[in-house]
Parts: sequence; C-alpha cells; structure tokens
Amino acid sequence: MSSALIVGGSGGLGREIARHLVERGDDVIVTSRSADRATEVAAEIGARGLAIDLTAPETIEKALAEVGELDHLVITAIEQSGNTVKSFSIEDAIKASTVKLVGYTEVARVLHDRFRPGASIVLFGGLGAVRPYPGSTMITATNSAVSGVMRTLAVELAPVRVNALHPGVVGDSPAWRERDLAMVTARTPTGRVTSTAEVVDATDFLLRNGAANAIDLHLDGGTRIV
Repeated sequence: MSSALIVGGSGGLGREIARHLVERGDDVIVTSRSADRATEVAAEIGARGLAIDLTAPETIEKALAEVGELDHLVITAIEQSGNTVKSFSIEDAIKASTVKLVGYTEVARVLHDRFRPGASIVLFGGLGAVRPYPGSTMITATNSAVSGVMRTLAVELAPVRVNALHPGVVGDSPAWRERDLAMVTARTPTGRVTSTAEVVDATDFLLRNGAANAIDLHLDGGTRIV
C-alpha cells in the first residue's frame, strides 16, 4: 500500500485523483483550505482530511506536521481568475503566484525528508502556459512557472521524481461541464476535449513510472499546436 497526499484533493480533478488512489488501496490524505470541507470529502471517498492554505505559505509547515512518510505527492491547488493587464488586480496576481510558486515549493520543502525511496511528485500547471488568451496573463505566467519549479525540484530533491501535468479543457470537470465547448473541439486535432479519467490516468502514469522525471506532460489533444 502506498501513501499519497493530494493538495487540493477536496474538489475537481484533485478529488478524482484521490478517489482513484483510494480505490486501488492507497492510504490517501486530501486537503482543502477548509477543515470541514477536507473532512467531509475524505469521509466520502475513504481518505483522511487535512486543512492547508497555500495562499498563506508561512502556515504550511505547521499544517503538514501530522503527515508521515509519503510515496506520492500531487498538488492540484489553484488560485486563479481572469486578470487582464488593462484591469490588473495586484491582489489576485499575488494570490495566484503565491499558490503556484511559493506554495508548491514550500510544500515540497516541508515534506522533502518524508519521501520514501522511489517517491514521486506531480505538480499541476495548465494549457494556459502555452496557449494564452485575453485575461490569462497571470494564469499563463504561473502555469509556465510551474515548469520551472518542477525542473528545479527534480534536481534538488533527487532521486525523488518530479513531473508537471498540464491539462487542457477537461470537458466533464465541474469547471467546464456546463459550457459550450464547440469552439475548443473545433481547433483540437483529436476533435474532442480531455476527460477527467484521462487526467487521472496521466497523473497515475507520472506517479508510478520510474523513468518519468522532469517531464512537462501536455494533455490537450494537441490543441497547443494549432
């Protein structure tokens, strides 16, 4: 049985990744900023819940104090919204960069001596890293920076493997399932959007494949190339 911590595992893609790991028999911890939310979701999927807030990185070490040895760490947590240059919100920009850059790195720092041999980390970026759009300035910047964080962690935490996953539009996820995605599928070579099951499968691959290290895996059906 492996042990896994899913930071951001109380909702969206993180929750489905956590559910998959629980179903295969792993000991899983899911986190949310809200202790009540983390406990509720953990009870629903058979995991353990923990409150952690990546927008307040100075609190991360204390929040993770009860976490023991780990085989896997997945960080899906985000803090992002449309933030155009012409109507730039400094507050929103600071939150977005704090979560993805400082928060992700601080979690890895706090846990670095608790990783078991063969341990692996997956950090979540996003298609916005290579496919900017109006209002994506901070989304593009922070998701691009996830790649840099990943590569440095792969060196500094070696032999722990560290990879980054960049999903495109995940059509059946809570964020997208109610939207008209015709324009997205029209410019995607596969003619369809990514599914939650495919994101879960890709995460599992990066976690378990011993040769996968320092990889930016784009899961978008090729949207970024057209």
